[in-house]
Amino acid sequence: MTMLSRRTAVVVFLAFAFAYFFSALIRAITATLSPTLTQEFALNARDLGLLAGGYFLGFAAMQLPLGNWLDRHGPKKVILSFLAVAVAGCVAFSWATSFAGLLLARILCGVGLGACLMAPLTGYRRWFGATTQLRTNSWMLMTGSMGMVASTLPVQWLMPLLGWRPLFWGLAGTMALSMAVIAWQVPSWQVPPSAVGQAQPQRSYAEVWRHPYFRKMTPIGFVNYGGMVAIQTLWAMPWMIRVAGYTPEQAATGLFWLNVAMLLTFWSWGLLNPWLARRGFSADRLITLGTPLSLLLLAILCIAGDAHSSWSGALLVLFCVSSTFISLAQPAVGMAFPPDLAGRALSAYNLVIFSGIFVVQWGIGLLIDGLQALGWAQARAFQGALAVFLTLCAISYMYFLAAKSHNQASTAS
Repeated sequence: MTMLSRRTAVVVFLAFAFAYFFSALIRAITATLSPTLTQEFALNARDLGLLAGGYFLGFAAMQLPLGNWLDRHGPKKVILSFLAVAVAGCVAFSWATSFAGLLLARILCGVGLGACLMAPLTGYRRWFGATTQLRTNSWMLMTGSMGMVASTLPVQWLMPLLGWRPLFWGLAGTMALSMAVIAWQVPSWQVPPSAVGQAQPQRSYAEVWRHPYFRKMTPIGFVNYGGMVAIQTLWAMPWMIRVAGYTPEQAATGLFWLNVAMLLTFWSWGLLNPWLARRGFSADRLITLGTPLSLLLLAILCIAGDAHSSWSGALLVLFCVSSTFISLAQPAVGMAFPPDLAGRALSAYNLVIFSGIFVVQWGIGLLIDGLQALGWAQARAFQGALAVFLTLCAISYMYFLAAKSHNQASTAS
């Protein structure tokens, strides 16, 4: 492995973080735009869930080829190619005149932004030490939370001034700028000539899928972590409006503070992870201790979401914050594999997470519409859909506890 100097490492991190900031903003912006898009395009809950999930569908579809390309060509070349597609997706979204056009553009954005986290994490696996990887993973997620913060009140304030279409023209421009920064500052992948021809036939996704630790982490990544992101990036705002009775402005404010809390949480994880690792608090141990709290908070939200509407925003914040324990699974999975397989391992696990986001986002929408068709009131339909999600979260956590680890990095990283 080639370790970077401290100064170069900081510059590389900032270059990648700049792109990831806008990636997260584009991912989460649908929640803030949901009232406007619902009115303009006459969307129901099912349509809204599919539209938001379309990003994750495109994102997930690229993860397996992405892992191969990252291991072969390196993060710089791959992310620049992907970001060009993201620019086209933002422009297409701004031009859309129908739900089908919005959905196709959203899928294109997901495809183009699919490398914004996996490319840097693959580079960090080669360029940084183990504890630094834990820190930079958390701080990349912190940067993503900053993008989600920017997708809430700032977008809400800009909407009356610009409208949602010009916002996407601006996002296309900032993504193009991030491409220039990465091309300028990120080092190219240095692969020994002999390794190019020999490594590829020996490495495949079969090694990843068969790994006991990858299988152990799959259900909680798909259901618990993917579901938390699904709620954060879409269903938190409709919940606050349709269940808790918030106005769109109040809901945007609640979403703003939710994302601020996530930002501070990931910043804290970045500071604490090396200290915790030195004291024997592995990723597995922290997930074991922290997940029951998120399940408890989700249960309270399901039961009392409409009865205590003033607390709904706070409960959503606490649920999402407590779910970040599971974010530690991602770097732990990466460190369970050798560096030349890291791109595939990280991308495969990202596929698990983002497939979960898509399924939960759309699934909650389908359940809400289905329960309302059976005669449930709107608020009760939301609570019923969340109760189904809670049940699946509890089952996946029990599997995590029962499965064997077989990962030195999870216990000694």
